[in-house]
Amino acid sequence: MKAESFLPDDYKPAENEPFMNDKQLEYFRRKLLTWRSEILEDSRDTIESMKDGTRNIPDVADRASEETDRALELRTRDRERKLVAKIDGALRRIEEGEFGYCDVTGEPISLKRLDARPIATMSLEAQERHERREKVHRND
Repeated sequence: MKAESFLPDDYKPAENEPFMNDKQLEYFRRKLLTWRSEILEDSRDTIESMKDGTRNIPDVADRASEETDRALELRTRDRERKLVAKIDGALRRIEEGEFGYCDVTGEPISLKRLDARPIATMSLEAQERHERREKVHRND
């Protein structure tokens, strides 16, 4: 693992610097780690509130409402679990020197796209082609 590089608090990756230089990689690594820790913290909070929230509710409508809320919360946590796996994949790509490049074309993914969605594995164009093909196959 590379040594952590100094990164000013106001740093933003710029198009006029070498693509995926040490500063950019550190910027995205920190962004991913922060995102991951926020998700895990939310999960811990959910688990705690579900443990504390187990109670007998006599009113059937209130109990149904609480069960619906719990089911929704669990679905959200499941989506977040999958998101953590994608974040871990992005962190692994940073370590392996593959981060920021499209899995399909090998071309750089735009910094703007990576900043908005640092787990992206395809350029916007490749993602749009993928989604069009997916839509065509779904409609068969």
